[in-house]
Amino acid sequence: MTSPTSIRMAGLIRLALPLAAAMLSAGAALAQAPELPDKVPVPELNQSQSAQEAAPADVPIPEPRPGDAPKPDQPATDKMDQQKSDQHQQARPQPPAVAPTPTEKPAAPKPPEKPAQAPEKKIPPDPRSAAVPQEKMPDEELACRRRLKSMGVDFEERKAEHDAAVGCSVPYPIALKTLGKSLDINPESELNCQMAEAAARFAADIVQPAAKAELGAELKSVGQASAFVCRHRNGGGKLSEHAFGNALDIASFTLSDGRRIDIRPAPPEKEAKFLNAIRKAACGPFKTVLGPGSDADHSLHLHLDLAPRRNGGTFCQ
Repeated sequence: MTSPTSIRMAGLIRLALPLAAAMLSAGAALAQAPELPDKVPVPELNQSQSAQEAAPADVPIPEPRPGDAPKPDQPATDKMDQQKSDQHQQARPQPPAVAPTPTEKPAAPKPPEKPAQAPEKKIPPDPRSAAVPQEKMPDEELACRRRLKSMGVDFEERKAEHDAAVGCSVPYPIALKTLGKSLDINPESELNCQMAEAAARFAADIVQPAAKAELGAELKSVGQASAFVCRHRNGGGKLSEHAFGNALDIASFTLSDGRRIDIRPAPPEKEAKFLNAIRKAACGPFKTVLGPGSDADHSLHLHLDLAPRRNGGTFCQ
């Protein structure tokens, strides 16, 4: 007896056989079909088509510069304006990429360096700066005082002058009150005795005769501008002769008729003759004579001193 399962299997096989035969028949038909071409031919344009419709192949199209390409929606008119603007910018001269550096002006020449100044020579100390009074006045000092008294000179003894810091020194100074009988000096003058004697002799032996001869009057008094002063020379350097009471500056002369003759650069003719005469005669008794014309410091007085010089020489200007 046949089972139900066997009956179903037999039915499925009967159905599958016709389906397999149909599939085999379709595959054979496909294999015999002609092959299609890879590309479909495109029909050529009509040779009679108007030349205006075909774009010329040899017209160059300007390449857009980077960043200047028109936007997709930019109108044709804007494109033409843009091209004109680009051509105009190309025609204009472009500034150089790097600005030229201006030429520098040549540096001004440096002034020549001043030569190094030689060190100042040390001035040796004046040996007179160490002079101090002794317990007993020297004989030459006593003799000088006796001569002054014999000439009728009125004077007073003064305390010794000494300044160790500066170097000024007058061990035996005197203060002149007159230059002789009836011959005054104003104001009184502190000097060493040797300079006081030279001034008294100058007034009596030189100035008095010249006043009578040139001006017709006697000398009454002498106006002094400086006697002992503890200082250096004008302009520095060595000590002045005034620092040793060894110099006298005379500024004027007063006559018996009341006239006053001042020391100055350009006095009247008669006065000038008188002043020139005494100035010339002073060179010899005094070792230094300076007055108007020698320098600006002596334009208004006559400087007289007994500065020791080599071989007993003089310096007169």
